[in-house]
Amino acid sequence: MYKNDKVIRRYSEPFKLKILDELTTGKLNKSQLGKAYGINPTTINEWIRKYNRKDLMNTRIKVETKDEITRIKTLQKEIEQLKKLLLKKDLDAMIEESYLEVAAEKLGYKTVQQLKKN
Repeated sequence: MYKNDKVIRRYSEPFKLKILDELTTGKLNKSQLGKAYGINPTTINEWIRKYNRKDLMNTRIKVETKDEITRIKTLQKEIEQLKKLLLKKDLDAMIEESYLEVAAEKLGYKTVQQLKKN
């Protein structure tokens, strides 16, 4: 066998569906099926995506303690408060700039920079 000679495996549609059916029964997981049939588990994942069998994909369950949940809620509240403060600061800056524009206009200056210089 030469260096560039690779074995390319082609699986039939019925075989793929058979593997997915066996996975559905739950007796064997992906790695066990892979070992039994000589298939890489990532190949089985590709078949799951191809046949739109999301029920067979791994699901992630996030386990949190009460302290973590409390901390997350506290941080979320703090983020909201900071967003409100930032918005208030931006609005205050806009109002101040508007006041300066009006003052410059009433005092006869062409720009706010001229007013600030004097």
